[in-house]
Order: sequence, then structure tokens, then C-alpha cells
Amino acid sequence: MLGLARMTGAETLLRTLRRMGVEKIFASPGSDWAPLWEALAMPAARDEFPEYLSSRHEETAIAMASGYAKATGKLPAVALHTTVGALHATMGMRAALHERVPMVVLAGESISFGERPEYGIGPQWLRLLSDIGGPARLVAPCAKWSFGLNNSALLSATIERACRIATAAPSGPAFVSIPTEFLMDAHPEQVQRSAAPVRSPAADPAALEELAQLLSAAKRPVILTEEAGKGAAAVDLLVRLAETLGAPVFDAWQPGYLNFPRKHPLYGGVAPDMKSLIGEADLLFCVEAVVPAHPPALLSGAGARVAYLGEDPLHSHLPYWGFRSDVAVAGALAPSLVQLAERVSRAVPKGSRAALASQWTERNARTRELLLEKGRTGATRTHIDSAWVAHELNAVIPEGAIVVDETITHRLDVVRQLERLGTGGFISASYGGLGMGIGTALGVKVVHPDRTVVATIGDGAFFYNPVIASFGAAQELKLPLLVVLFNNGGYLSQKGDVIREYPEGWAVRQNRFAGLSITPRPDYPALARAFGGYGEAVEKPSEVRGALQRGLGEVSSGKLALIEVVLASI
Repeated sequence: MLGLARMTGAETLLRTLRRMGVEKIFASPGSDWAPLWEALAMPAARDEFPEYLSSRHEETAIAMASGYAKATGKLPAVALHTTVGALHATMGMRAALHERVPMVVLAGESISFGERPEYGIGPQWLRLLSDIGGPARLVAPCAKWSFGLNNSALLSATIERACRIATAAPSGPAFVSIPTEFLMDAHPEQVQRSAAPVRSPAADPAALEELAQLLSAAKRPVILTEEAGKGAAAVDLLVRLAETLGAPVFDAWQPGYLNFPRKHPLYGGVAPDMKSLIGEADLLFCVEAVVPAHPPALLSGAGARVAYLGEDPLHSHLPYWGFRSDVAVAGALAPSLVQLAERVSRAVPKGSRAALASQWTERNARTRELLLEKGRTGATRTHIDSAWVAHELNAVIPEGAIVVDETITHRLDVVRQLERLGTGGFISASYGGLGMGIGTALGVKVVHPDRTVVATIGDGAFFYNPVIASFGAAQELKLPLLVVLFNNGGYLSQKGDVIREYPEGWAVRQNRFAGLSITPRPDYPALARAFGGYGEAVEKPSEVRGALQRGLGEVSSGKLALIEVVLASI
């Protein structure tokens, strides 16, 4: 016997999550979780269970979990309403799968459908909430692992397993649907069978040695990255490696984090003309880079060799990844970089790459000055442009601030102008789908209540966010954010696609672009005021800095603030 003490399945669930290292549960209320609500009311809840954080929409909950995991590296849990709630969350789960963000996602279901009178299962389980295969079948394509619990006795061991699967490389969302009946059942106390997280190992030493020799022998190596900044330690190690090699570091097309100090002399910014850059290099070293160049064939004819390092360098979740790969090394990034940097330091004499580093330093400085000048010239324009907004935000943002970005067409200006951010100070909140920005920022704020968190977002993305639910969560949980809304009155990316594909087509000739506009213009600031926050709209370049400062002041006093920046209409 494992023990005589008995508890409900809901208590077993909560205790198992906590001993597996889960400190937070992000949730959206659902009628299938009554046993969980009862357990959370117990005196033991404060000290023995994970902290429960309620939002008002499943997309907000999943986005908060994502922001929390990105900001801490810790494993969160998410509790969702069955079927329909789980489907609401699948966009965020898909993003977590591709971005390798660990989380344990839970949904309820029923297995008795009211036929067992001892369980209070209502008619909604037959009429509204049931699907063949249950929620685990519905969300399976968007999860790393998905399982519908089929026996009450398996509850604790299954949750332990889900935690381990979520954190094992490559990390991602593990999903378990749990029948309400099992949460109501009595469970014997169980001993812990396993622990989380599963530690990802460094790459194979022989593979790292081959990679080190390749890097050391290169005359003009170039480093590309998109997600190295997922862990702070990796950023410092990448700096050490770049300085040893005299190699520039560029962000590839879609940087998910702050991957390299933006004021460092070897930082080249978001890679400009990849064709010319590839032509100059004799080795491209892609560090946690998903799309180092586009189209993929661009690398095929290059004279440079191409090497990869990352947790999943071949990106097994993608249906196609046709990039040239001369060397690909799999392993946890930080411990792999430790060993790689040591090997390269032994092979490359100290100071021997000073001339090469100087060349890149001068080139990067010229590029940086041109970009900063683009931002500064916004002061003289009639209308506000996105580079000017980012320039002004960079001027006033407090030390240690974190920016969560969901701007899409304004993204490059935001990344290029915000150079004062430190390690961990930038997180991208869009991975193919829009609607995660505000919730992700809330999750980051949970981690860093004493740091300023700014959500930069376009008006198109704003409409995809569950704004009312997210602003309500911000108010209830006391998570003040500054939301900077870039409003160009429509979907610029949609217009750009049409112009690129049909430059002489009907839409261009008649200036008629279907579904383009977001008009009439709503009173966006009123949404912040509806939740006890501060809202303001600005239309002149000279007004931007003052408005941002007022918004930051309101955030520092504990209020949500929204600053709408009205750009030239598309």
C-alpha cells in the first residue's frame, strides 16, 4: 500500500503539479473544474498548491503562460474549459510547440455523461461539450504530446509524465484532458515517481570539436540567430564567442528575443541584404535560427559553408526546411556554447582577430547610425511614423524594462530603434497567429512585478487579442502594463502582399484593396479607462514623447495605460 491518507483527484492534481516544480496555474474559468475550485478553497492551497491566476479568456491564459515561461524558463500549467476552451487555446499551443516553450495544458471532460447519479454531471456534457475522442483529440496537432486520461488511478503518474515531456528537449506543450469524475474521486496518497524538469544535455563533444575547428579555420565567419536570447546565459556566451572570432552577430528575419547586446560593436542588427552578406562570408554559423535566409535556395549556391547549433537544429515540427546544412549540431544551447567557446578560445590566439573585428565594428556603426537617423528624422514629418515612435520609446523607457512586441509591419523599426534594452528585455509575441501580445505581456509582468513591461502592438493585431478579457485580468491581478498601439487604420501586410504579387493589377490601378481598412476609428483609449486605466491618443510627432512619459507615469502608479499613436493611414 502507498499510504492510507486519501484526497480528491483535484487535490492530487494540484499537489502533483507543485512537487513537479509548477508554481503558477494560468486559467480561464470553466464549468468542468468545480472540484478544482473546491480544492483551491482549502487552507492548504496557499502553501501546498501552485498559485492560481484567473484570466477571462483561454487565449489570455495560454498567452500569459507563454510569457511567464519565456521570462523565467520555468514550467507553468494552464487549466482550460473543455473542448471549446481548448480550441480557443490551440493557436497559443501551436506557437509554444514551434517556439519550444514548455507548459502543461489541462482541460476537463466527462466519461459518464450523467448516467452515474453520484456525479453531478449536467446535460451540457451531452448537448454542448462533447466530441468523439475528447479535447485531447481536438488539440493533438498543436501539442507535443496529448492524452485523454482513461483511468483515475493513472492521474498522478500521468501529470508527472506530462511535466517531464513538456520540459524534455525539444520542449513544448504537453496536454492532458482529465474527466471531472476523476477529479471528484478519492485517491490514495502517492509517492513521487519522477522529478521535473528533464535536463537537456550539451551537444556531443566530438560534434562540438568539429564545429570549433570549422569556426576557428574560417576567415570571415558570420553568426546568425533568432532565438539565442531565450536564456540569458547563452547571450553572454555568444558575446564571448563572437569576440574571440571577430565575427559579427546578426538577428535573422524573426528574432524572438534580445539575442545579442544591441549596442555591442559586433552587433549588426536584423540582417539586411542576406545575398550580399552571404557573399562576404566564408562560414555562416546559425545559432538557434529557424530561417537564416529566404528563399532557402539562397544558401544552396553560396560559397560559404553553413553550420547550425540548437536544441532542434533540423526543426522537426516544420513540414519543410530546405536549407543547406554542412554541419548541424543538436544540444542545449548554453552548455553547448560553454564547451564551444572554450574550444575556439584555445584554437584562436587572443587578439588575432582584432583587424577583422574592427572592420565589422566600423561597418555596423555606419549601419546603426543610418537607422538611428531614420528614427530621428521622424520629428520633422507631418505624420507620425513607426520609427519615430520606437525612437521616442527608446529615449524614455526605464532601465530594466521589457518590451513584448506584436507589431508585425512595424516590427523592424521597433527592433532596430530599441537599443537600450538589456538581456531578457525583448520578447516577440507573434508566431504566425495574432492575439497573444497583451496576454504574453501580462505573463511577463507576473514574473517581474517591479519592472516596467511594455506591449507594442499594431491596430490589426489589437483586434485579434481578447482585449477586454486581458485588460480585465490586468486590473484584477494588479498587473499594470503600458500598451503602445501603432494605429495605421488597416492591415498593411495585406496591402503589401497584393502590391508585390500584382503590381499592375486591378487593386493597384483602382486603389481598391478588399478588407484592408479598420474604419471608422474606435476610441481605443476608452478601453483602458473602462478598466481603471489611463488612455491617450496622439497624432503629431511632437506629442509622442510626452504621451509615452505620461503613460509610463501611470504604470508606475499601478495603472494600465494605453497610448494610441496615430500613424499615416494606409
